[in-house]
Amino acid sequence: MTERTAFEFMPNGDRAALPFGAQEYAARLAGLRAAMEDMGVSSAVLTSMQNIAYYSGFLYCSFGRPYGLVVTEDRAVVISAGIDGGQPWRRSHCESLTYTDWARGNFWRAMASIVDGDEVVGYEGDHLTLQMRDALEHHLDPMVILDLSEAMMYQRMVKSPAERALIREGARIADLGGAAIRDAIKIGAREIDVAMAGRDAMELEIARAFPDAEYRDTWVWFQSGINTDGAHNPVTSRAIMQGDILSLNTFPMISGYYTALERTLFAGAVDAASLKIWEANVAAHELGLSLIKPGARCDEITAEINAFYAERDLLKYRSFGYGHSFGILSHYYGREAGLELREDIDTVLEEGMVVSMEPMLTIPEGTAGAGGYREHDILIIENETAENITGFPYGPEHNVIG
Repeated sequence: MTERTAFEFMPNGDRAALPFGAQEYAARLAGLRAAMEDMGVSSAVLTSMQNIAYYSGFLYCSFGRPYGLVVTEDRAVVISAGIDGGQPWRRSHCESLTYTDWARGNFWRAMASIVDGDEVVGYEGDHLTLQMRDALEHHLDPMVILDLSEAMMYQRMVKSPAERALIREGARIADLGGAAIRDAIKIGAREIDVAMAGRDAMELEIARAFPDAEYRDTWVWFQSGINTDGAHNPVTSRAIMQGDILSLNTFPMISGYYTALERTLFAGAVDAASLKIWEANVAAHELGLSLIKPGARCDEITAEINAFYAERDLLKYRSFGYGHSFGILSHYYGREAGLELREDIDTVLEEGMVVSMEPMLTIPEGTAGAGGYREHDILIIENETAENITGFPYGPEHNVIG
């Protein structure tokens, strides 16, 4: 019987253009290696979509299979499944190894070929499951394992100039999707029809502006009536009715980088009770925008907006925190929990960070003004100020449609 290999080098075709240049990825890896040196880690074993994409350029599709990136003092190697063919090699800044399905544990055998068993191994404590952690210890047999996730998260929180340029483009494309949605809104239209108009507009523009990119994961949440009560409620076939509160949410994805536009609208007319709540939420949004600047602290920004709502007896309707970081991020991976506008986050904003302002109030059914009200802008922290890169208008003057 022919002996089958556990892993192999699988190049195929020419290397593809990556979202960023070689110097960008080299700088990121240098930052990771500096963190590893500070912690005494000799090999880092990364498993999450966000960190593998951030350091190598390759964004994997797991489909139940493990993926990894091993970073040592002088090597960075993507470990991918054979089902992907040569794509991981083509779309990676690093070396790559492909493991086969011929036997259980081949993923770890590929890793072990790079990691010596007597080393101090770093891992992602916020991603590695208990089963995967047990497998790591069994197959790699390290002396010590240390959690690198927080160090990597803080590195990702400060965006390079190239990242900021990509995020600006994402915000521009989110605005285009918003305009397509606004044009598609009419009484009787289904949520799904309106959502598709926004998604199609964004995907076409991404393909035009980024001809070398991968195209996947761009999406829209368009909600109406009671469906606006949650920020992440799925699209349905509910038809828009006269006087409905609407929530427009566009999310272009460019090579793993997420941006967002979110706006409250009304179909045809807005009643007095709803208008009062909407105007209060717009005022909270504008207050929040004024507070985002270098040197501001996340929990202090949160406290000021909380006080604003409390004065108007609206704090009890607040749904979640007031904003979060952007970058390698999606609805199923990558959140940078250290940069959220919440009571329990004391991070100080600094140049290069990117954060949203997105206050939301949810008024229960049966209450005057029922529905979910949310505005969302993205800001890049500069040296002395913050640049708002969202251009789509907000508020009653612009977003009562029809």
